[in-house]
Amino acid sequence: MKSQSNIITALYCRLSRDDDVQGDSNSIQNQKKLLSKYAKEYGLSNTKHFVDDGYTGTNFNRPGFMEMIEAVEAGYIGAILVKDMSRLGRDYLQVGYYTDNYFPEHNIRFIAVNDGVDSAEGENEFAPFRNIMNEWYARDISRKVRSSQRLRGSAGVPLSMPPYGYMKDPQNPKRWIVDDEAAAVVRYIFQLCIDGVSEYRIADRLEQEKILKPSEYWKSKGIRKPGKSSFKDSPYYWCKSTINKILNAREYMGDVVNFKTYSKSFKNKQRLENPEENHVIFEGVHEAIIDRQTWEMVQRIREGTKRRRPKNTEKHMFSGLLYCADCGRKLYFNVNHPNTELKYFNCSNYKGNRGVCNDTHYIRADALEQVMLLEIRRMTAFLQDKEEDFVQLLMSKSLQEAEKESKRRAQELRAMLARCGELDLLFTKIYEDNANGKISDERFMMITKRYDDEQLALKKKISTLQAEIDLEERQKYSAASFLRTVRKYTDIKELTPIILNELVEKIVVHQAQGVGKSRTQQLEIHYNFIGTLDTPEVACLPQSITVDTRRGVAVEYITRKAG
Repeated sequence: MKSQSNIITALYCRLSRDDDVQGDSNSIQNQKKLLSKYAKEYGLSNTKHFVDDGYTGTNFNRPGFMEMIEAVEAGYIGAILVKDMSRLGRDYLQVGYYTDNYFPEHNIRFIAVNDGVDSAEGENEFAPFRNIMNEWYARDISRKVRSSQRLRGSAGVPLSMPPYGYMKDPQNPKRWIVDDEAAAVVRYIFQLCIDGVSEYRIADRLEQEKILKPSEYWKSKGIRKPGKSSFKDSPYYWCKSTINKILNAREYMGDVVNFKTYSKSFKNKQRLENPEENHVIFEGVHEAIIDRQTWEMVQRIREGTKRRRPKNTEKHMFSGLLYCADCGRKLYFNVNHPNTELKYFNCSNYKGNRGVCNDTHYIRADALEQVMLLEIRRMTAFLQDKEEDFVQLLMSKSLQEAEKESKRRAQELRAMLARCGELDLLFTKIYEDNANGKISDERFMMITKRYDDEQLALKKKISTLQAEIDLEERQKYSAASFLRTVRKYTDIKELTPIILNELVEKIVVHQAQGVGKSRTQQLEIHYNFIGTLDTPEVACLPQSITVDTRRGVAVEYITRKAG
């Protein structure tokens, strides 16, 4: 039993960001003054303040409140004072539990000063109604905040904090600018991925080179960012998940991606992942750190690493690039046992491995390297010998689809964008009408849902159409870009992951045909942003590669279309 001198009067103060907009009357300082004055006037001594500044009333997991409850459990509190019922909370079931059950069970006198509630005077008939009204207030504030977020997010204003590599523009907080120091690390990470380094190895290399992880970097710059702290104390310890998040972020291309997360209700503040189809993307809003061609190349590379590999092994440079000509599925990398020097690929959907594809589409990794090395040398030889013809060949490939339906797409896009603009104006108008009491909440929610559904459908169509138009624009410049890349490798002696990924989008592998000396296997090489490219014969180079494969069987690999 605690002595009477140890029993304290708890003065509980709470302020959320939403409450703060109402003015200074709800400020923590004013709450403290009001409660201290009341306690003094009514002889409630030995007071102690418990404060939660910036915490919502719909969640009772607040540090100040939890500290006060611990003191109640320990028997140190005899009375609890709040400014009004809403300071205790805005969830009427939880507030009712504490005022009707918990506090009486622990012999706690509860007083809500401005609401005239004092448990020492018996039950207050209006207290439950006040609790319900307080929850309605929280629900209404949440709805209006969500509507405001929807308006800003649909207008292309970033709803999230700038990712590592960007910072807020001091002149315009709604705009992101490049943080040169961090951006250099982002470019380094993308380059390592192109070089074939795994995410785990990238994280390890950054730690070895003593590059500050994002949270420590922001801390060194005096920038406060939310997030969980790492289980490892080292300021240079990078997690694989951090590398994965950076490599996956469209924001580095200059895009704004809104509505990536959502919460189920105003009472549950946990953020959940939103499906990609619900994201709203605005391209080219801020300066890019990574160009689109590089970003897309990295996504293709990473797509080929999803299959689990044995520990302590790196992925093969052809992983993720090979596709079955019959079923369209990827080819998986394998190592022969016990002959581990023999590395090969076969169809991941082969029926012998519980798939449905009839053939293995087996191909040796060393044969692939020889074929690709020959094809790149053939291209560079053709470029050096007949540059004008090579450029003409590239231009014909890149422009043959570029003008198709271009005018129709542009006209359709303008109409959709205009309608989206109309919906934004209509949404703003009904929001103001609702705030001014001209239309009811029920009518507002019904119209808002209709506008939201229409705008979301439009956003998806616009995103698809814009992607098609962007592809046309990229194709106009892809020939020059591809030409610059080929020029870099005119003296190629060895095939490397970076050369392969800069040039090749995918390789379609056919099943080998024939028997004995006439056995052949066709490969379709699709180059980045160009597609297949049939270069003429070059006198100084062979037309194809013949390799002795398993059991002494020779296979000729054909990359050029017959006929």
